[in-house]
Amino acid sequence: MFRPQILARNVISSVRSHVIFERDLYVTLGAALGTGILISIGLMVLVLLLSSGAQASDRVTLSEINEGSLLLKTDEPGHFRTAPMLNSEVSIQVNGIIGRATVVQRFANPGDDWVEGTYVFPLPESAAVDHLKMHVGERIIEGQIKERGEAKRTYEQAKQDGKKASLVEQERPNMFTTSVANIGPHDEITIEIELQQTVRYDQGSFFLRFPLAITPRYIPGQPELANNEPSQNSGTGWSPNTDQVPDASRITPVTLPEHVKTNPVYLSIELNAGFDLDTIRSSSHTIAVTQEPDGKAHITLADGAVPASRDFELMWTPQPSAAPRATVFTQERDGELYHLLMVLPPENELAGAHYTPREVIFIIDTSGSMAGTSIEQAKQALLMALDRLRPTDRFNIFEFNSFTTPLFDAAYFADSDHIYKARRFVERLNANGGTEIAGALHAALDGRESHDLLRQVIFLTDGSVGNEDALFDMIRKRLGDSRLFTIGIGSAPNSYFMKKAAEFGHGTFTYIGDVNDVKTRMTALFAKLENPAAQNLSVIWPVDAQVETWPRQLPDLYEGEPLVLSARSNRFDGNLVVTGRRGTERWHVTLPFAKSSSESGIDVRWARAKIESILDAGISGANAELVRQNVIDIALRHHLVSKYTSLVAVDVTPVRPLDELLRHGAVPANLPDGQVHGKIFGSLPQTATPSELYVLVGLLLLALAAWLKRPRAIRIAI
Repeated sequence: MFRPQILARNVISSVRSHVIFERDLYVTLGAALGTGILISIGLMVLVLLLSSGAQASDRVTLSEINEGSLLLKTDEPGHFRTAPMLNSEVSIQVNGIIGRATVVQRFANPGDDWVEGTYVFPLPESAAVDHLKMHVGERIIEGQIKERGEAKRTYEQAKQDGKKASLVEQERPNMFTTSVANIGPHDEITIEIELQQTVRYDQGSFFLRFPLAITPRYIPGQPELANNEPSQNSGTGWSPNTDQVPDASRITPVTLPEHVKTNPVYLSIELNAGFDLDTIRSSSHTIAVTQEPDGKAHITLADGAVPASRDFELMWTPQPSAAPRATVFTQERDGELYHLLMVLPPENELAGAHYTPREVIFIIDTSGSMAGTSIEQAKQALLMALDRLRPTDRFNIFEFNSFTTPLFDAAYFADSDHIYKARRFVERLNANGGTEIAGALHAALDGRESHDLLRQVIFLTDGSVGNEDALFDMIRKRLGDSRLFTIGIGSAPNSYFMKKAAEFGHGTFTYIGDVNDVKTRMTALFAKLENPAAQNLSVIWPVDAQVETWPRQLPDLYEGEPLVLSARSNRFDGNLVVTGRRGTERWHVTLPFAKSSSESGIDVRWARAKIESILDAGISGANAELVRQNVIDIALRHHLVSKYTSLVAVDVTPVRPLDELLRHGAVPANLPDGQVHGKIFGSLPQTATPSELYVLVGLLLLALAAWLKRPRAIRIAI
């Protein structure tokens, strides 16, 4: 039986495959495909796209929302009824290099209906979420860790039975969903989530980043089908699940226009660095700092509550005499010892004395999500990088959005003429279109295992993609002897993608959240690019010690970066010896266990590192079921939320009468500061999906049907 819906999807599928290069599309119109059917298909494409492109609270549209809200669906497309979410509070306790955070989310329902709220929110990519509390009046219900499917069934049963319940699920290591069931009329529920993260040390300073916003993700692929119909989506997002991003509906929260700032958040930090501090500052927010006589510091946002529309970053620098070179932290738990090792290789005193020519390949993201301040930051950073090249270096630039465009047909020497052409090319760049990262990576990573020059690929992007695992696999397969360095651009980049892409690429991740930080951050990156890495690292443990370390494969190290290693052992005596090669020289450092510092949370850090390494092995081809079971085992043992485990809390007493309807609402997200809603979504999604191309197909089909007078074979070039 002929179905116009299927033909329309096939037409879209054909056009969609033409992302990286132009190809002819042949359309043969026979007697079976008359003008009427063609008109139907064209109208169907347009109607489906226009209805799916609209993001849409008695009733309002998204453009009318001016406060954080639970969006309740109505029978009128694009219109919602609202129930506001009051606010969030984030408090972080930092001891040494371990940060312990508590996130409090308050949901309120001012309406007369019973509602279920869903909130998709960001957390640090290294977050180990291990506790959930649901506050119902004066009572506190503790969350339990369960296998993800079992936790979901427990939550759904409680929801059906009219009980208050909450569920915390991980969508990505830096993206989570809180679901809250049976919020009564004019009632409020408070959800408290606890997590742990590791502070980053780089170039003499410590950095703590806490994400507060989500850049809309680009979703490639075709909608998943069941019996030739779109599959049932499992989430509340604006995108359907696709064959390339099977959970797309769960990672695409409805996003408000840039003129609406909502979801206020309060943030405070208690900093116990463990040494005398030189400076404390934030590149993202205005802060108030109170330093205590004992060396501790209390940090708050100077403006009080701020919209959750920009990632928070705090940096502190030790006094020069207190700068660490090597540190071991140890924790004992249940008869086992957990260690966290941080070793900074010695500075290379000969750095720059013998310059090594390089081949540098730049990739710059010019998709719609980069519009606004992000593209200006990226262009400024790229121009600085071009100025650092020497005539003996070779280089090329790849610009990408829906398409990939190279500056030159190959890498050329960085003489004055080529640098001039490159600067003109960069200065003319503007942001628009989709985020087709795969084409750019495929073009820039050639897979060769031997190049005549040191080959470095520098990737400037906000990382707004949903198919991260597929891109990691591409990097792993095509890296060769190149090294991939990622630069996260904008107020809320996808740090999980940026960090892991750099790890798979044996490079580093640099974050630039403010245009005023471009020079400082790029100068630090240049120090890494232009100085040899510490390689061939190994750790020698005491004889007869039974040790399990993560990651197992130690990474290359770059200027100013430490080796950070998590371990579990059965011994607390003897010495640790770290060895490696710095350029042509061997170096080593000895760390006596007796001088290690006692610290809590090391066991959680070890478990989180092990889960990450297991999942990385899955991307590299390890047995999927074995990966899943290993992750579940370690996550249940350490009470951690993961890809395969969730936290669920259920009140034992039913509160909603079963004859009362339960409505569902999703909390909208802020567009990150500096981004332009129209460039990402417009009337139809641009970065989110290649829908403008689909509209062209629909219009083309309509025009073709109007022109066509009799069946004939024609050739259309798209």
